[in-house]
Amino acid sequence: MTERIVVVGAALLDAGRLLAARRSAPPELAGRWELPGGKVEEGEAPEAALVRELREELGVDTETVERVPGEWPLGPPYVLRVWTARLRPGSAAPRPLQDHDELRWLTPAQIWDVDWLPQDVPAVRETLSRLGGGAR
Repeated sequence: MTERIVVVGAALLDAGRLLAARRSAPPELAGRWELPGGKVEEGEAPEAALVRELREELGVDTETVERVPGEWPLGPPYVLRVWTARLRPGSAAPRPLQDHDELRWLTPAQIWDVDWLPQDVPAVRETLSRLGGGAR
């Protein structure tokens, strides 16, 4: 059996809003929206990987809050696990540095205004239920 590779995603929350990031690469994903994050490196805790990825991709200092229940397949051997996270006091505002060309803070009413990557939809739906917003 092939070992699963964990990809961590951040449900980055601020004032009841969720941060969405629009992919700029690779070409087959460009223009679609996702929860920012990336692969967990060997020997790295998922929470540490998420903090590192958000620093690299968005230039922010964050802390994880709690794991969002569930695990979603991204295509063998990858699986997506999501944590809620928040900006640490004094962190810079998020900006797209790597793999993204636009960021949007979305209220629960705006969550479905962007074209999410299909594999992120279940994770976004689960996160939204935690924000008290409506699912789709």
